Amino acid sequence: MSRHHRVHVLGIRHHGPGSARAVATALAELDPEIVLIEGPPELDTVAPLAAAHGMRPPVAGLVYAVDAPSTANFYPMAVFSPEWVALRWALEHGREVRFLDLPATISLVLEDGDGTEEAQAPLDPIKTLAEAAGFDDPERWWEDAVELRYHGLDIFHAVLDAMHTLREGHVPDLRTRRREAAMRRVLRAALRSEASTIAVVCGAWHAPVLVPSEFPTQAADAQLLKGLRTTKVAATWVPWTSTRLARMSGYGAGIESPGWYHHLFTAKDEVVGRWLVRVAHLLRREQLDVSSAAVIEAVRLAQTLAALRNRPHPGLPEVLESCQAVLCGGSDVPMRLVARRLLVGDILGRVPPETPMVPLARDLEVTRKRLRLKQSAAQQDLDLDLRTQSHLDRSKLFHRLLLLEVPWAEPAETSRTKGTFRESWLLEWKPELEVALIEASGFGTTIESAATAVVAQRTADADIAELSTLVETTLTADLPAALAGVLAALDERAARQHDTTRLMAAVEPMARVRRYGNVRRADTELVQRVLTGIVTRIAVGLPAACTALDEDAATDVRQLIDGVQRGIGLLDQRELREVWLGALRSVADRHGVPGIIAGRAVRLLLDAGLLDVTDAGGRLSRQLSLASDATQAAGWLEGFLSGEAALLVHEPELLEIVDHWATGVDAELFDHLLPLLRRTFAEFTATERRDIGLRVRRIDRGEGASGARSDDTALDHERASLVVPRILELLG
Repeated sequence: MSRHHRVHVLGIRHHGPGSARAVATALAELDPEIVLIEGPPELDTVAPLAAAHGMRPPVAGLVYAVDAPSTANFYPMAVFSPEWVALRWALEHGREVRFLDLPATISLVLEDGDGTEEAQAPLDPIKTLAEAAGFDDPERWWEDAVELRYHGLDIFHAVLDAMHTLREGHVPDLRTRRREAAMRRVLRAALRSEASTIAVVCGAWHAPVLVPSEFPTQAADAQLLKGLRTTKVAATWVPWTSTRLARMSGYGAGIESPGWYHHLFTAKDEVVGRWLVRVAHLLRREQLDVSSAAVIEAVRLAQTLAALRNRPHPGLPEVLESCQAVLCGGSDVPMRLVARRLLVGDILGRVPPETPMVPLARDLEVTRKRLRLKQSAAQQDLDLDLRTQSHLDRSKLFHRLLLLEVPWAEPAETSRTKGTFRESWLLEWKPELEVALIEASGFGTTIESAATAVVAQRTADADIAELSTLVETTLTADLPAALAGVLAALDERAARQHDTTRLMAAVEPMARVRRYGNVRRADTELVQRVLTGIVTRIAVGLPAACTALDEDAATDVRQLIDGVQRGIGLLDQRELREVWLGALRSVADRHGVPGIIAGRAVRLLLDAGLLDVTDAGGRLSRQLSLASDATQAAGWLEGFLSGEAALLVHEPELLEIVDHWATGVDAELFDHLLPLLRRTFAEFTATERRDIGLRVRRIDRGEGASGARSDDTALDHERASLVVPRILELLG
């Protein structure tokens, strides 16, 4: 038998259910002894696992550079992928199966710009064929010609002829030519065997150059692959998701509706009817009324639309239009649910236990099972009660994974993780986390040891603020060995730190650690000692740190003061509180302090009871006098009023001072100050702003800011009487 007749090239479209059905039919007819599938040859070593118990697609072959795991490629396969069908057929029939493509040892480090020849613009073969057939939509043409039909070997002969014609006179880019040279190298090796029949499953575009009669010389192919840089790689299988199969996820060979394609491949008959029944079940679970008669009518409408559009069978557009019109009452709201749950779905594949894993991934798998955590492609909400040991262990795992930059679980926005016994997390497993685990494996073989090593690495280069946050992170991750090192570094660097603002940034995170350490059953005495030293140093340096600042720097320092205040408030320790308030007193009395800082210091002293309203009012009056700088006065007012409006609502003397200043400012200058005033009052609630406005109106009337609320507005008894009957009716 000639080489040409021994080789049957099956040109397919990646993730095409029609191609997959045709591949299954062709392989059954050809019964080849060797099956070659497009993909890096490194997958040969893990190919047998595709037939192992526990392997459930979608899955992906993963090939990564051992020295740089983030340099990696995924090769996803679903139940309806032609490559998966070919792989499973070969394994189930005991046939030799290999992958053919440019080895990953080369492709992972190959630069697209390697070479000197310029290629022609990329050609879209599907679009070209669709236009030749009179279609303006390539996807619709391909679906009509392939996906909605049942083919065997005949379709591959047609595809081969079409692609051969399209490639005439077309020069692919250098990378493609190298890939095809590597494919032919694998095919030549197979041809040297005693196999009588060889089936090659590859992308349709490559099919013509894999026909032996069209081969260039072996020397020409060798020249294309000569001298290319290589790297050491490893291969394995990882779970994939239906979401990642979708084109919206960014995978180049993806599809828009993997759920629909899965249905096309698996439905034995009545494709449209079975799909619309699934839609009806989904809508009924969401308490939407869908009758059996409606499903029948939707099927008829889809068939009618297909006939009107000269389509051989209803495609996805016809099915979706009939679904929206009949089952969803014309609304697109339920259709969004159908798209998310059925067109795309949230299926997460599985790989068998014997799949190669780095030790770190294996440790995560063991820990996950011990803690009864389920990997899922769908986002899950998980609430934890840290008083329960199993929940506490889950929290530790999640925090350790965040340190390793493996965000399987992320804190929910509503989570109060900083100070209660409860945490809320959002869990979602994504395939790229497999690569993140491989990258993190360089730090250790277990989650705990790797997280400890990460903390040690960060500690070496961290400043005071970063170290204080790292203390909190290390505590929540329960890494006692790492915590001691971080605290020692923090204590040592704090002693040498002359920048007071950096010390201030450390107070609040450390105060949280000290205050809530008991939630995690941690000993925080060492944290207390370091924190006391830091607050003492801040108190000494704060007055000087608050002088000679521009507007932006003053705003930053004001925010740091609020942070220290919150931290001190968490601890409720008299000694630290007195030290801190003494520093604020010095700032409030010091000349040259920006208004926003001085005003804030006065407000905090007033709240602490170290200043009375009379003293605070006197300071406010002096700052807002017409002789003072208006910009400085506005900043002082912003710092003083920030947080809540209770002072202006319940202290009429202060409100009158502010009103007198605001009405006395020059009109041109007032326009300049207006954004500052708006920013200040925007923090108040609508009710607080209304109360302030009513009191200001009384001031303008000469009535004073105080007074009974009933005088604010006159009651219109006639209008009020109109609603009384309705109110009585509601009250029964």
